[in-house]
Amino acid sequence: MDQEIFGKVDHYISQMLAPEDEVLQETIKSLDTAEMPQISVTANQGKFLQVIALMCNAKRVLELGTLAGYSTIWLARSLPEDGKIVTIEFDPRHANVAKQNIKNAGLLDKVDIRVGKAMDIMLEIKEAKEEPFDLIFIDADKPPYTEYFEMALSLSHPGTVIICDNVIREGKVLDENSTDDRVIGVQRFNKLLASNKNVTATILQTVGVKEYDGMAIAVVK
Repeated sequence: MDQEIFGKVDHYISQMLAPEDEVLQETIKSLDTAEMPQISVTANQGKFLQVIALMCNAKRVLELGTLAGYSTIWLARSLPEDGKIVTIEFDPRHANVAKQNIKNAGLLDKVDIRVGKAMDIMLEIKEAKEEPFDLIFIDADKPPYTEYFEMALSLSHPGTVIICDNVIREGKVLDENSTDDRVIGVQRFNKLLASNKNVTATILQTVGVKEYDGMAIAVVK
C-alpha cells in the first residue's frame, strides 16, 4: 500500500458518497486565489463530520479554525432549520474569505463567524453562559490543543461529541524527542485524552489524498 492507492480510494469514496458541488469546489479554489494554505479537510472528512453531526442530532456546533469555510459548509448543511454553528477564526482576512464562501452556499443564517483568539472567544462564550454545544470540531493551531479541549469540555453537555483533527502528524507523534511545536502539542493532547475520565475517546488514523494523520473522537460522559 502506498500514497497513490490511498489517493485513488479517497477519490473513489468521494465520488460515490461525498461529491463536491460547485460551492465546495469554489471554496477550495478561493484558498489559492486568496493565497491561503490548502489545509482544509478532504471531501470524505467533510462528509464524515456531517454524518457525525447527524448522528448526535447536533443543533449547536462549535468549530475552531474556519480557514475558508470548507468544513463549516459541510457541518452547516447537516443542521436543522433552527441550528447554528459558531466558527472561530484568528485571521480576519481568512474570515472574510470564509464569509463570502458561506454566503455563496446560502448558509449565512446558520453560521456565526467570530474573529479572534480561540481561547478568548471560548471564554467569552462560557462567561456569557451560552447554551452548550452538541458537537465541537477542533482544527486550529496545534500547540494549545490540550487547552482547547479542556475549554471545550466546559462548553459541552453529556453526549457532546468533540473531534480534534491532525493528532497523528504523519506518525511523528511516535518521536518522543520531537522539537516540532505542533507534534509536541498533539502529543500532550493525546496523553490528556488517554487519562481524561470525563470522556470516552479514541483516535482514528486517516489516509487519503492528503498526508497520513488522525482524528481524535471523544464523547462527553
